[in-house]
Amino acid sequence: MLTLDFHPTGRHFLSIPGPSPVPDRILRAMSLPTIDHRGPEFAVLGKRVLSGIQQVFRTRQPVVIYPGSGTGAWEAALCNVLSPGDAVLMYETGQFAALWHKMAVRLGLKTEVLGLPGAENWRRGVQADLIEKRLRADTQHEIKAVCVVHNETSTGVTSDIQAVRRAIDACKHPALLLVDTISGLGSAEYQHDAWGVDVSISGSQKGLMLPPGLGFNALSARAIEASKTARMPKAYWAWDEMVEMNKTGYFPTTPNTNLLYGLAEACDMLLQQDGGLDAVWARHQRWAEGVRTAVRAWGLEIQCADPAVYSPVLTGVVTPEGVDADKVRQVIWERFDLSLGTGLGKVKGRMFRIGHLGDCNDLTLMAALSGSEMGLKLAGVKLASSGVQAAMEYFAGHPATAVLKKAA
Repeated sequence: MLTLDFHPTGRHFLSIPGPSPVPDRILRAMSLPTIDHRGPEFAVLGKRVLSGIQQVFRTRQPVVIYPGSGTGAWEAALCNVLSPGDAVLMYETGQFAALWHKMAVRLGLKTEVLGLPGAENWRRGVQADLIEKRLRADTQHEIKAVCVVHNETSTGVTSDIQAVRRAIDACKHPALLLVDTISGLGSAEYQHDAWGVDVSISGSQKGLMLPPGLGFNALSARAIEASKTARMPKAYWAWDEMVEMNKTGYFPTTPNTNLLYGLAEACDMLLQQDGGLDAVWARHQRWAEGVRTAVRAWGLEIQCADPAVYSPVLTGVVTPEGVDADKVRQVIWERFDLSLGTGLGKVKGRMFRIGHLGDCNDLTLMAALSGSEMGLKLAGVKLASSGVQAAMEYFAGHPATAVLKKAA
């Protein structure tokens, strides 16, 4: 029987693409005593986290924080700006785009899904030209929103959100742009205001390095205006009371106080380091290339087929024909206490995912690659050469340039 007191020696290596490892610094912040969420001390915390998360999203507009998951934040985005039966254009790049679409259907929206044919759909990013073509044909402007995923966690593909914004603007279409950056925020470059996003959706358990439990909607002025006439049922997810009360640092419902302590610390870790977010984004790109160097040395295929949109957050590793990727993962977990991400949806059993996000460094990634290489060999996979050696040479030859500032 599996028990909850299973603690082998050493630390478990959590190398899935989220939930990501929680730094000790954040765990310590979360251990502070729970305070009165209507008292004066909480207002200070509330204003601090709301300001910090705005900077992480790169926005001057309101960011709504929910006690909830990224899935809840998906629903909040849809129900605040749309009405029953509204037409929504959604682009499928992987399992999470597909799940967001499933939610939209259940909410009673009229959905249309774009994507490349066959397996290519889950191997490449959003094709902005397809969105532009469809919007140009919508001369009556029936489509009210375009929904895309920034970093598709199931495939390791990061899409060009600026290109999608340009496509919408090129045909002068009034559709709102809704973007899921649940696994992108805090790891991959993301700029809510500069990229013209109307609603950005995220969660706490990826690049923000927190446990699951917080969902986010970053808004635009257009989205707030649309929410005033949107008729989708909403109560808990409604923005209006949240945005108004947040001006004083408070929330209309009970906030997740101790996760907000952690969020304040996470924002400090991301923003108060040499180079700020730019250094964070560069660090993730470097880690990702080191991992991909190992995969290429193994002679295995990367799930993302377009190098221009490789994710800095995770790498999908395709196993050879006839090799069950989940059985490989099981061997790795049982032998080396290392967790890797499973393949999801259409690619289940065909690939596994290595996360390289958040609280990582070269040596934690080398451990993940070592465990993966040993596990692949134990599972009978023939490797072209040592990915561990290739990654060591990459990291040694490409030193990191930014160092996290020490806490005061």
